Amino acid sequence: MPRTPTLILFLLPLLATFSVCFSANIFSLRKKNSDRLLSSAVFPLKGNVYPLGYYSVSINIGKGDEAFEFDIDSGSDLTWVQCDAPCTGCTKPRGQLYKPDNNALTCFEPLCASLHLTADQQCESADEQCQYEIEYADHGSSLGVLVNDHFPLKLTNGSLAAPRIAFGCGYDHKYSVPNPPPPTAGVLGLGNGEVSIISQLSNMGIMRNVVGHCLSEQGGFLFFGDELIPSSGVAWTSMSSESIGNHYSSGPAEVYFGGKAAGIKGLTLVFDSGSSYTYFTSQVYDSVLALVRDDLKGKPLEDAPEDKSLPICWRGPQPFKSLRDVKNYFRPLALHFTKTKNAQIQLPPESYLIVTKYGNVCFGILNGTEVGLGDLNIIGDVSLQDKMVIYDNERRKIGWFSTSCNKFQKEGQSFCEPEGPLSILSGNYYEYIPKIF
Repeated sequence: MPRTPTLILFLLPLLATFSVCFSANIFSLRKKNSDRLLSSAVFPLKGNVYPLGYYSVSINIGKGDEAFEFDIDSGSDLTWVQCDAPCTGCTKPRGQLYKPDNNALTCFEPLCASLHLTADQQCESADEQCQYEIEYADHGSSLGVLVNDHFPLKLTNGSLAAPRIAFGCGYDHKYSVPNPPPPTAGVLGLGNGEVSIISQLSNMGIMRNVVGHCLSEQGGFLFFGDELIPSSGVAWTSMSSESIGNHYSSGPAEVYFGGKAAGIKGLTLVFDSGSSYTYFTSQVYDSVLALVRDDLKGKPLEDAPEDKSLPICWRGPQPFKSLRDVKNYFRPLALHFTKTKNAQIQLPPESYLIVTKYGNVCFGILNGTEVGLGDLNIIGDVSLQDKMVIYDNERRKIGWFSTSCNKFQKEGQSFCEPEGPLSILSGNYYEYIPKIF
């Protein structure tokens, strides 16, 4: 799935300083239900769509206080970290190497089988190590051994847990050109396959099989479990019954532009935190770009082909300093899920545009067919900012609502509530190619 590198320096334990949505209202609501015995965990994020192009989290592994930085990726299942072993295509943080301690899983472990190894990787003996190989949509890959170790967690109910989680210890990585190795130690797979962290935690009875994120220009937060979900105000749609790997997909959806149906229907959409930008197939991309271009006629914007930040950029009479300077030139988009009442992802201009270091505004929706994504339509980070997005694998639903993901809880107040009603809206050369995971 589309994506870029990663960086973060926060540690998960200090919930007192990063309490995110833990208002008294949410806790009292959850504790009224006698079956709500499971807890959740929350992690601060760092990153942004531009100029960094990634979001990342710091998580401890092992019995000590060793923290590793991971790219967050809802478009893949397997979590892997750079192994302290002879390696090819090693990740940059040489100080962040995981040291295995005779904790490799054997080839016959059920989680090893869940990786769907090919015929030439079948077990030959009972003590053979479980090898993994994962390839991403940008043709990058990671090869290594599946291991397990403690993942210390401070839960929202105040308790501590240190479950043993299976993950990859990678020693051979390939990266798509021209993307350099990411400045992180690995990838945190948030998908819904058996080997994903949330599936393992759920199978152990630690928390519900629910994961979500809230992305902002300054980072945001990631959460496991369902305690942060408001009791009302969330728009939900079913996960697609059409299997697209273990990705979070839904549909069919219809495109709205300026509050009106644009005649673009039947889209199956993949929600992917590993994608910096939103990607449409060529036909959908061309249609949406034509709508935007036609609407810009007569407005003081000109094409800026010299800006290679993204394929389509425009310059104004003066360099733009932020999206606040340019958003009034553009109409909102929306993705309306036609089989679910009032389920619509609203995309105001700031959800599909960026302002570059050159002061131009660029189109943050890209042609996925051109970068090898086939028939996939992907909702990436640019369109997921300032939305709390929830992947409920138990109910097979995806939910979201608009909120400021920069708002940290003030005393006696929860910021994790929808901002306003959820309703239908009215009214080829790359200097930098986003990485695809």
